[in-house]
Amino acid sequence: MNKFFTILSLATVVVLTSCNDIKRTPGTIYMPDMAYSRAYETYADHSNLASKGIHYDNRPVAGTIARGKEMPFPYAIDKVGDSTNYVASKMVPNPIDSLNVKDAAEAERLYLINCGICHGTKLDGNGPLYNGGNGAFAAKPATLVGDAKYENMPAGQMFYSVAYGKNLMGSYASQLSKHQRWMIIKYIKNKQTK
Repeated sequence: MNKFFTILSLATVVVLTSCNDIKRTPGTIYMPDMAYSRAYETYADHSNLASKGIHYDNRPVAGTIARGKEMPFPYAIDKVGDSTNYVASKMVPNPIDSLNVKDAAEAERLYLINCGICHGTKLDGNGPLYNGGNGAFAAKPATLVGDAKYENMPAGQMFYSVAYGKNLMGSYASQLSKHQRWMIIKYIKNKQTK
C-alpha cells in the first residue's frame, strides 16, 4: 500500500508540475518573418518603419506583373541607325490565338479608327489620307493585304512597328493599349489569310 501511495504522489507531482501556465519558447526560429507576421495597415503612416530597419514602400516588387496584365514587350525602341531590336522582334508571337465575334468586331473598329485612315478599309494602302495620290500624303502607306513583304511579316515585328513607329508611321502606343495593338495585328493577319 505504501508503494501505491508513493507512486500516486509522484504521478500527482509530475502532473501538477507539467500543467502550469509557464509559456515555453520553441527555441531558435529559422525565419522569424515567416513565423511571426508583421501586419501593417496599407494606408497607415509607415514613416517610422525605417527606424526599425524595415523597408516597406507599398509598391510591388520590381519586375513583377500584376494578375490579369499582359507580359511587357521584350524589346525597346532601337537607337537611330540601329535595327537590332526590330529584327529580334520577329521572334515574339502574338499572345492572341484567335478572335471571337465580339473581339473581331472590336479589332475591326480599332483598325478603322487608328489605321484605316492611312492603310485603307480594305488594307490596300489607299486610305483617305493617300486617296490614290490625291490626298494629304504623297507617299503611299503600306499595302497590308496583297504585298508579300507585309503578309510575311511576323506579328512581333508588326507590333514593334505599331508600338514604336517605323519610317513615316508614328507610334500608336499612346492611343492603343498592348492588348488592342495585338488585337489589330490579329485582325490584319486574319485578313491576309483570306
